[in-house]
Amino acid sequence: MTELAKTFDPAAIEAKWYQHWETSGQFRPARPDAQPFTIVNPPPNVTGSLHIGHALDNTLQDIMVRYERLRGKDALWVVGTDHAGIATQMVVERQLNAKGEKRTDYTREEFVEKVWDWKAESGGTITGQLRRLGCSMDWSREQFTMDPHFTRAVVKVFVDLHKEGLIYRDKRLVNWDPGLKTAISDLEVETREVLGKFWHFRYPLADGSGAISVATTRPETMLADMAVAVNPDDERYRMWVGKYVKLPITGRLIPIVADEHADPALGSGAVKITPGHDFNDFEVGKRAGIAPADMLNMLDAEGHVCQTADGLIPEELIGHDRFEARWRVLGMMEEAGLLERTEDRTIQTPYGDRSGVVIEPWLTDQWYVDAATLAKPAIEAVRSGAIEIVPKTWEKTYFNWMENIQPWCVSRQLWWGHRIPAWFGFSREWLAQNATKTYREIASEIFSGAAPDQIVFVAETEQAAIKQAEQYYGPDYQVVTHQGEEGEPLTLKDPGKPALSIYRDPDVLDTWFSSALWPFATLGWPDQEPSPLQGRGLGEGRAEASPTLLAKHYPNDLLISGFDILFFWDARMAMQGIHFMKDVPWRRLYLHGLVRAADGQKMSKSKGNVVDPLGLIDQYGADALRFFMAAMESQGRDVKMDEKRVEGYRNFATKLWNAVRFAQANGIVASTSVAAPAATLAVNKWIIGEVVGTLAELDKALADLRFDAAANAIYHFVWDQFCDWYLELIKAQIDEETRAVAGWVIDQILVMLHPFMPFITEELWHAQGERSHDLIVAQWPAPQAEIDPQASAEIDWLIRLVSEVRGARAELGVPPGARLPAIVNEASAETRARIERTAPPLARLARIENWAFDGAASGGAAQIVVDEATFILPLEGVIDIAAEKARLTKSLQAAQKEAKSLEGRLANPAFVEKAKPEAVEKARADHADKIAEAQRLEAALARLG
Repeated sequence: MTELAKTFDPAAIEAKWYQHWETSGQFRPARPDAQPFTIVNPPPNVTGSLHIGHALDNTLQDIMVRYERLRGKDALWVVGTDHAGIATQMVVERQLNAKGEKRTDYTREEFVEKVWDWKAESGGTITGQLRRLGCSMDWSREQFTMDPHFTRAVVKVFVDLHKEGLIYRDKRLVNWDPGLKTAISDLEVETREVLGKFWHFRYPLADGSGAISVATTRPETMLADMAVAVNPDDERYRMWVGKYVKLPITGRLIPIVADEHADPALGSGAVKITPGHDFNDFEVGKRAGIAPADMLNMLDAEGHVCQTADGLIPEELIGHDRFEARWRVLGMMEEAGLLERTEDRTIQTPYGDRSGVVIEPWLTDQWYVDAATLAKPAIEAVRSGAIEIVPKTWEKTYFNWMENIQPWCVSRQLWWGHRIPAWFGFSREWLAQNATKTYREIASEIFSGAAPDQIVFVAETEQAAIKQAEQYYGPDYQVVTHQGEEGEPLTLKDPGKPALSIYRDPDVLDTWFSSALWPFATLGWPDQEPSPLQGRGLGEGRAEASPTLLAKHYPNDLLISGFDILFFWDARMAMQGIHFMKDVPWRRLYLHGLVRAADGQKMSKSKGNVVDPLGLIDQYGADALRFFMAAMESQGRDVKMDEKRVEGYRNFATKLWNAVRFAQANGIVASTSVAAPAATLAVNKWIIGEVVGTLAELDKALADLRFDAAANAIYHFVWDQFCDWYLELIKAQIDEETRAVAGWVIDQILVMLHPFMPFITEELWHAQGERSHDLIVAQWPAPQAEIDPQASAEIDWLIRLVSEVRGARAELGVPPGARLPAIVNEASAETRARIERTAPPLARLARIENWAFDGAASGGAAQIVVDEATFILPLEGVIDIAAEKARLTKSLQAAQKEAKSLEGRLANPAFVEKAKPEAVEKARADHADKIAEAQRLEAALARLG
């Protein structure tokens, strides 16, 4: 046994135990014959730092991993980081900019080398922070989505999907970030409310018979208008459908088309259609028969006006930034007398969450996944129960999105990431016609889509792509490769043969594409034989990923993630896992909420309400933060940050620490038995029964993934049953039986609490005596005992009686040290026997001097009813009865008055509807408090008689 320090200091034990667990291999699956339990962490960005959402997500995962490990399963928690294409490239580019350099000063290969250098130096911040949180991840198999084995998996998936027709190249609108010059996903778009304008224009009819009025928030896009839409049921315009408008400024003739997208009740009922720069207009344009290849594009990659294919944009507008062009267009419309009016309007405007630049819907050639086809088996998996979504309420959202899923754009215009395994070529006829062009010009036309008869060769390696090209072109030509638009032709193998060049696609894959393979690529797929995970930044001592590992740990048992990545990650894992592994990636999917500020607002740096979990760990310890996260995680609800609660759980840890110190001082040490010791005393039988009940409650809560219920069960057992009552009840008589039972109960507490508070429990586990193993790999409680109803009833009765007496004494102002006599009326034989058996603890805990049966008090007295018996506590000479009645009456009147005032405020619709929600909530809480206070005071007066 190790004597504990007087004060619990989390910092003194956390680093020690984590290092011990990790270096001794406690996080690795090491039970080959045991049932596996597998979970993968949502890989955080390699650029990231631990935020409060990570703390919640990883705490919940660690609870389940530690719980299942204690239950004897071969637990594997796969850990790793995502290469985070955009974020990482931005970090490295900022470093270059600080030195007066830019990315394009280097070749692609040189820049990528600098990214790897940055990762080696600075890319492990968040993994160290996850260790501080106590995450028991298998670091020996740490993954990175750019590891060589992972890259092999990504390339194979792309090539296989392309062979199956499930990946294709298409011209569609994307969210284009002009700042980063790449397509981005919906998740990377942040919508902000911006004060803007709604401009109304008149578009003259081509036949001179009038004009049609349209309105827009983006006047510059009229330079690429291709139609005006009206609702087919709008009587005002029915005769106009099929006519043409002569578009101002460009003079382009565009048709008036009928489409339900036009709302007759909105504005004039006519809508300008710019299919190359608006997602809704793109669909209207397709319905009107405009092919995507024919849709006009008026902006370049940086958001500057460029000439459309028909050459009708005036030269004075070419090259101007889109927002500068806006004001020039407005001026031209005003000068032409075609600007009708302007309205102020709040506009929902999309911004790139990283660049801070307004996003532009942009028509471009990108790679797409046929998500609708892949989604069908993933939908059926949830419908059939092969995947269980918890909480079940998220199923409706899942089905709605999956059943209406759009093609998934997976290409990004970056240098950092998985290079798309595709090479572009062109026909011999086209090459002959363009023989005077340089290779750079040819490549530029290929990637811009200008070259006709474009041919693509998709293969896992460059050599395989060359083979495909050789088969296509025939033996009379030799094939050479170029990297994107860079460089001149390579040295020819046979100078006598004509050369045909193929060009590697310069784009990379969306990081969500690679992370969708996380549940199986991290386990060794697609390698058929065990192979060491060797490569850039992997370090030494890495474990092997093998098909054996894959077979054992796929499917995973559980995925825990925030609901906000249900579609971007979870659903895509389901699609890819089912398609390639022919089984679901995980059996259960648990979706937790967001961690919000105390007032319920979403946390953001701009609001200044972001909470740093590392700061909370520094102040209160990782155990306190973890327990807070678990206790507040209620299915279907967001978590409200409350630092006072975190502090409260630090106090909870301190209480447990002091309880073990008390045990040590009284010779209570580690138990040698997993089963409950033999017990004859009611108090010992009772506490064993409480362990049995708490264990059942805990197991059920964790089986149902009710983290709040699980935390609540162990919290109340430790604080209330064990610390507040059991230790108090045994203080006066700690015999050998009681020492054995108390030591056993402490062990059960440490094991049950360990998933939530791993650090303090491991420290106390070893402090209690010599152990043959660490707590992290101990056995989950198996009491082999039952609840003793008679003992439980007796101790429950004692607790209720003491609580009632203490409450009455406090309410009536009885001095704490005063001992009172007690008269018991109408007591049953069982109650009389209980009083006799428990007289010593009753005297000590309730401050009862002596007992009498069937009598009355000579003066004022407090009366308490417990079960069938009435307990009378004479108070004459102990307190001033009249003064106490007056004090209670005055307090009662004040409470009733305040409750009535609050009731009136809450009944006022003006207050409830117009006041801030938090003010209304506080008023309701205050009203409930005052009602409860008045009831307590009425009861106290009634006791005085």
